[in-house]
Amino acid sequence: MTLAQDAGLAREIALSAGNLLLGLRKDHRLQGGDLGKAGDAQANALILEALAAARPQDAVLSEESADDPARLHARRVWIIDPLDGTREFSERRDDFAVHIGLAIDGKPAVGAVALPAWGRCHTSLAPPPLQPAQSPPRLLVSRTRPPDIAAHVAKRLGATLVPMGSAGAKAMAVLEGEAELYVHAGGQSEWDNLAPVAVALAAGLHCSRLDGTPISYNQPRPLVDDLLICHPGLSAALTAALR
Repeated sequence: MTLAQDAGLAREIALSAGNLLLGLRKDHRLQGGDLGKAGDAQANALILEALAAARPQDAVLSEESADDPARLHARRVWIIDPLDGTREFSERRDDFAVHIGLAIDGKPAVGAVALPAWGRCHTSLAPPPLQPAQSPPRLLVSRTRPPDIAAHVAKRLGATLVPMGSAGAKAMAVLEGEAELYVHAGGQSEWDNLAPVAVALAAGLHCSRLDGTPISYNQPRPLVDDLLICHPGLSAALTAALR
């Protein structure tokens, strides 16, 4: 199999899970937390079944499943978030996503990020061309938990803060030219950013830890302490501002 085939599979699965989630939102018997739980569980089941059928030899790490330590001995590991932005989905907001990512030897190799409510799905196979960076830059932050470091960066760079929901939605907003920077501190799980990072890297964006080092995946502790995704022309100024 090729990475192109893997990316095609990731896109197909992400779209299917996204359609399932949109269908659930039409069922108004499900409200609030019940809607979020149903979305997490049903999207996870769909994705796991699809991966087991198409890539039975690969390992899987999912937010919604028990962690199998056997993945640590696998070269190919699918790292998935069936519903990134459960809170937004539960509130019937549109800024939620589906993440289907593949790490090979700990590196982001393939990604698909579906934005079901907006009818878009970006993949590492064919990301959109980068848009020119705007000035002053726009800095995406968590809608509910903006990190303190974001205010520091915004002051140093003269950036405007833009709150948004899911990590996938924020990363794809940089990809689509709706912002130039996405900074996160305080920790994320690997499933929060593998697929978005794979797509962003394929598009030519800068993706790293806040200190500029690459992110390693399929770790025993599947956490990423901090994250930076930005327009390549801003990476040097941003890493300097973060020192």
